[in-house]
Amino acid sequence: MTTSNSSPQVPHVVILGGGPAGVGGAYQLRRTGKATVSLLEQQDVFGGNAGSFKWGDQFVDYGSHRLHEAVAPEILADMKSLMGDDLAYRERHGRIRLRGKWLHFPLKALDLFLRLDRAFAFGAARDMVRGMLPGGPAEGHTFASVLRANLGPTICEHFYFPYARKMWGREPEVLSGIQARKRVTAGSFMKLVKRVLGSRGSYFYYPREGYGQISTAYAKAAVELGADLRLGSRVTRLSPPSTPEGRWVVESERDGEKHTEEADYVWSTIPITIVARMMDPAPDPQVLEAAGAIDYRAMVLVYLELGVDQFTTTDAHYFPEEHLAFTRLSEPKNYFGAPEPKGRTTLCAELPCERNDQLWNASDEELGNLVVNDIRKAELPLEKEPLSVHVRRLPQAYPIYLQGYEVPLGAIEDWTSTLPNFLSYGRQGLFAHDNTHHALYMAYSASDCVEGVDFNEEKWSDYLEIFKTHVVED
Repeated sequence: MTTSNSSPQVPHVVILGGGPAGVGGAYQLRRTGKATVSLLEQQDVFGGNAGSFKWGDQFVDYGSHRLHEAVAPEILADMKSLMGDDLAYRERHGRIRLRGKWLHFPLKALDLFLRLDRAFAFGAARDMVRGMLPGGPAEGHTFASVLRANLGPTICEHFYFPYARKMWGREPEVLSGIQARKRVTAGSFMKLVKRVLGSRGSYFYYPREGYGQISTAYAKAAVELGADLRLGSRVTRLSPPSTPEGRWVVESERDGEKHTEEADYVWSTIPITIVARMMDPAPDPQVLEAAGAIDYRAMVLVYLELGVDQFTTTDAHYFPEEHLAFTRLSEPKNYFGAPEPKGRTTLCAELPCERNDQLWNASDEELGNLVVNDIRKAELPLEKEPLSVHVRRLPQAYPIYLQGYEVPLGAIEDWTSTLPNFLSYGRQGLFAHDNTHHALYMAYSASDCVEGVDFNEEKWSDYLEIFKTHVVED
């Protein structure tokens, strides 16, 4: 089947991917009337890694997600309009296990004073004093050197470095310093002290039907405004225009049927490495080689159904300790605060891994047993065996910034810049660490650059510089 959507007044945009960046772009383009829109999402739900699904009587997410207060006012206003009372404002209750002790997370001054291991506290204080003196270590260019220079060895060796090994599966010395700057909000003693002493409590927004309701709300509104959003549509081929007057050809498959569509613009929010491999004609071998040189950390999500109303009052537990397989254990029921379902709650354990390693290929039963054993190792109150276990796998959970990753990524970005009327944005499209509010900001920014039938590249370049300043909110 071949379709052609065009208008003499506005361009037609095909968006690849139905995560927050994709559905946010579709909504904003239609709301402003700047383009007609088709969106292709290969999964059966919107949201991507920030999506949700219903397991039994409860909505659960792909890991722990929150909408942080740092969201831009314009975007927050839209979300409140789209979701109304379904968007709750909640105080955060997290904990981190550090050297066998539980601390509130985000960190609180009183909690640190009463509970922190004395040896750890003394070491961190000593490092802070040394850091204020001249002649300290150079920041360098690695994850390890940047954090060690700014936070000292005590916090690094007992918290950030073990967590990094679990999160990205690499030694801190081989990770790029950019990884530290993008992922560590409190990246210096002054920032850490300011964050702890200035804490009034941490708050967040969360939807009634799981975090994925953000994306589904945007998708529903986009459809109501005339966008054509298609779930279960896998893009198989992209062909750029061969002449200045030509159009993109986008091929996809849905329910065994092939679809071909023309577009004035293609906006991609899917992994940029995948885009390179589906392009026809294929890019130069150097570009494909560059695509193979950057990688993502995978994630196994293990869900345990428990026969109790509530496991703990904590939203999420964090585990930098390397003898435990998971990095985070969350209880979705606590995020919105709803009492239902009665007598049931779910835990979600996040286990970073490599695609096709032992964890990735383990059975549901093996993974369930592993998580149960680690919960007990962490001395959490799991009194009864789970009623059931469910497993989901994310092949592209976190970008891995190895030293020198900028070279192959730059080669891919240089190539995409030569593609006419093509835009790659969002977490996967820019190989970036970000939150949902960052992805939506990118979507709104992209729409802002559409001017008639043209796209303002200079304005987009300015936005790209802003995106580079984004730091992930923990």
